[in-house]
Amino acid sequence: MVKTQTRPWDAADHLKTEEDIVAYIDAAFEDGDPALIAAVLGDVARARGMTKVAAEAGLGRESLYKALSSGGNPELATVIKVMRALGFRLRAAGA
Repeated sequence: MVKTQTRPWDAADHLKTEEDIVAYIDAAFEDGDPALIAAVLGDVARARGMTKVAAEAGLGRESLYKALSSGGNPELATVIKVMRALGFRLRAAGA
């Protein structure tokens, strides 16, 4: 029997275009799960370079990793800073 070898899948490796990133973030906000939103922002930040995003957001890299992990619980201010550092803004839209 042939053994199947697997490797961890990382969303950050697949976020190559702005369209991919926007669709990924939109899907997370549509779902509405705060933990998912934090994890998705973490994936995008890693795809763009966590050190760079942290510096642009005015946050420490280690604390940003922690806040944007799947178990993190970032404050709204942190989410807004990260979104701005990534070049996005939050806005309300009708359902």
